[in-house]
Amino acid sequence: MEETNQTTVTEFILAGLTEDPELQVPLFLIFLGVYLVTVLGNLGMVTLILFSSQLHTPMYYLLSSLSFIDCCQSTVITPKMLMNFVTQSNVIPYPECIAQFYIFCVFAVAECHMLAAMAYDRYVAISNPLLYKVTMSYKVCLWMIGGVYVLGILVATVHTVFLLKLLFCKSNIVNHYFCDLFPLLELSCSSTFINEVIAISLSVFNIMVPVMTILSSYIFIIVNILHIQSTGGRSKAFSTCSSHILAVAVFFGSLAFMYLQPSSVSSLGQGKLASVFYNIVVPMLNPMIYSLRNKDVSVALKKVLEHIHLFSTKNTFP
Repeated sequence: MEETNQTTVTEFILAGLTEDPELQVPLFLIFLGVYLVTVLGNLGMVTLILFSSQLHTPMYYLLSSLSFIDCCQSTVITPKMLMNFVTQSNVIPYPECIAQFYIFCVFAVAECHMLAAMAYDRYVAISNPLLYKVTMSYKVCLWMIGGVYVLGILVATVHTVFLLKLLFCKSNIVNHYFCDLFPLLELSCSSTFINEVIAISLSVFNIMVPVMTILSSYIFIIVNILHIQSTGGRSKAFSTCSSHILAVAVFFGSLAFMYLQPSSVSSLGQGKLASVFYNIVVPMLNPMIYSLRNKDVSVALKKVLEHIHLFSTKNTFP
């Protein structure tokens, strides 16, 4: 087995989503629009929660952390992809490629566990409302958020350390639109057995543990919803839960398709499409799914807009 940190490859070429030149500009415009909506939606949510005192609760702290993660994860991937749509050379230097993978991995893992933390928070709020402030205190909330980021950093560090041990001397064309783990493993001249075992093991932990937590939480939530006497209340609660579950299913389903199977050339093409969902689509949808239908957020947003309007009116008409 070769044990070296050196590589004969100094840069990689990202194959991108498609090689069809006619699709480059339309895809650029589509993903540019998606990225702008993602950044504005998530940063807007973080800002709204930061400056609205009525949203200073554990639920919204978790939501603001999710928005921050979504914004960062999308920013790590999308700008480079947009650049590759409009340039002839899709080159990414080796250090930048490794850095992109590391940062992406941190936020992808963090999002998995943040969604689980949010589901648990909703379970506590609905099942034990009288004990909610004790169970989900600010200290507990802070520990949960810190734990989510620590897990992301630990998992990303393990993957990256073992990735740096590989020797790359084959083709330098990465069959993806960003530097992801399995497409990089395909290019290695070294044995990738340990990398694949680690990847599958950590993927099982980072996908299945949050999924089981979310499913358990929502099963208890639905049971409690069934005890609601008001038909309108049940309908509204089911509508909210179904949108949350749909977002979670898309995110974890696409993650599982990509990472809970051994790497193979035939699966990487389909993996590109799956990764679009958890990297680009879900971060755009999360602010709408988790917040815009929320009454507290709507009220806070209305107040902020009213303050902005009053401020601009005073400055315009002294």
